Amino acid sequence: YETLAQKLAVTEEQMIDLRLAGDLTIAAFFAADKPKERETRRKDLAEKFRRARERVTDLELDDELQRITSLLKVKKHGVTPFHWDLEFPEVFERENPGFDAIVGNPPFLGGARIWPARGGPYTGWLRSIHKNTSGKAVDLVAHFFRRANHLTRFAGTFGLIGTKTIAEGDTRAAGLKAICKSGSYIYDARRRFRWPGSAAVVVSVVHVVRGIQPPIALLDGCPVSGINSFLFPRSEEFEAKPLRSNEGRSFRGCDTYGLGFLFSDDGDAEFAGTIAQMNELIQRDPANAEIIFPFIGGKELVTHPQQMHHRYAINFADLSLEEAKRWPDLLNLVSAKVRPQRALFGGYAVADRRREYWWQYGTYTPALYRAIQNVDRVLAISQTTTYICFAFLPSRMVFSQKIIVLPALGGYAEFSLVQSRIHEAWALLWGSTQGDTPVYSPPDCFETFPFPQDWITHTALEVAGTAYYEFRAALMVRNGEGLTKTYNRFHDPDDQDTEIQRLRKLHAAVDRAVLDAYGWTDIPTDYEFLLDSDSEIDEVGSGDRRKPYSYRWPDQIRDEVIARLLELNRIRAEEEAQSASAAPASKKAGKRGRKSTKSAPVANHNLFEVQEPTE
Repeated sequence: YETLAQKLAVTEEQMIDLRLAGDLTIAAFFAADKPKERETRRKDLAEKFRRARERVTDLELDDELQRITSLLKVKKHGVTPFHWDLEFPEVFERENPGFDAIVGNPPFLGGARIWPARGGPYTGWLRSIHKNTSGKAVDLVAHFFRRANHLTRFAGTFGLIGTKTIAEGDTRAAGLKAICKSGSYIYDARRRFRWPGSAAVVVSVVHVVRGIQPPIALLDGCPVSGINSFLFPRSEEFEAKPLRSNEGRSFRGCDTYGLGFLFSDDGDAEFAGTIAQMNELIQRDPANAEIIFPFIGGKELVTHPQQMHHRYAINFADLSLEEAKRWPDLLNLVSAKVRPQRALFGGYAVADRRREYWWQYGTYTPALYRAIQNVDRVLAISQTTTYICFAFLPSRMVFSQKIIVLPALGGYAEFSLVQSRIHEAWALLWGSTQGDTPVYSPPDCFETFPFPQDWITHTALEVAGTAYYEFRAALMVRNGEGLTKTYNRFHDPDDQDTEIQRLRKLHAAVDRAVLDAYGWTDIPTDYEFLLDSDSEIDEVGSGDRRKPYSYRWPDQIRDEVIARLLELNRIRAEEEAQSASAAPASKKAGKRGRKSTKSAPVANHNLFEVQEPTE
């Protein structure tokens, strides 16, 4: 024992300088925000360390280095480095380096909360050691999975507890997807494991082996051929591809970049004015009504029983300044309210343009208004939404950037498709999140979605959608509740109100019609109230809280639907690619030619006849 203790003491003494060198390397990173500055700082500290070791009596320099590492550990968001190779040399210096096994319960911290909790340099450190993890929605647990995979030797294994988001969105892409692409394999997983005790916490448990594909895997205790990063029962990794057939069918609204375009009674001095002042301007000059439109944001869409707006917007579209002078009252308002803010913009091309074209919205979407110019209403969803729920809105509106708009040429049939659980499962799979709230992104959620063939001719979709929508609309008015509150009740197992039960049955009828349109008559529409959150209670809206349950399909049915949609997406994408490659070269050239010879923007004073964008 004494001999071993002496050897350990000698080793520890020899390790002092090595640990200091490692700590200084970490300190250099956390001392700056940019790679170039960090490298400069690292070289400076490396030189000071070299000089201090050469001149053993230089206590002042040695004290400076010790202070630097001490400050790293004790300052706000302090970091205590741990150097795996130094602490476990017998593990990392052998022929096949790394741990044989790692078992752990990593901390759970949403991506948006990492910076406030640990500081900006910490997020920079995570992204520097784990590539392709720049998304704000990447949970901290994904980094622990990546680190465990890195520290495990070939044929070694690790098993970690994670949030259910480990197989979802950006967290999946940054964690399990990267691990599977690196040559590791998931050989055992439990997707939804209720934590023992009184707290309603649901976790996923994932086991990974490095470098050796197991002949069989276990998913929720059942043998499967393999498990991918979605924790689906297949080894193949996949990504949905945008489909050309969905181009021009979904749009994000406008970002005004200035409250001075809006009339509202909300009381903010930055608004163009109140509703009464707007009416006075129209009364003074009726022409002002030509470019003042109802304005709606995501909050009104999900909270008002009839999705009513309470604001109006001045919209010069893409008119030139000379053309905008036809409405001097409104132009003067925008000049006074918006122009001073825009004058501060600059530094890159888009900001420069917004400063120069101060009377136009910062981000305008003329393609949207071209697409809806011949329809009376559109389907809309709040971009950030507790539930995937769509509603019809009049087309003659200005939609905020928080609204996703579908021209809805298919009417109630299209409503059936996008409101169904089939589309909901797809949108939740591919969409991102803001905190714990889903974000509906058209490129990911809509453009990749494979609609049924000839869906617009399926009468059952129109019938089911009409019955569902009209009942829901009347129910919200009767109860004085918007979409969010209505679906809070829809998903609450304790709410057995007869009208809510009727809404659930109508939703099931929509799902049945959609499944039949795909030809998937073997998939049942049996639903359960299932735990659907990692925390005991979730905040849903202003002052509203509910238990984290959803009235939905069991996971195995949802996974089967997603698997079929993925296969359909693959087939459609391949067919479209073959069709594009087979197109005559002259036709392709003609398209390119037309695109490059578009005429200059034409002034238009009708919102529904906006011409080409000016940026």
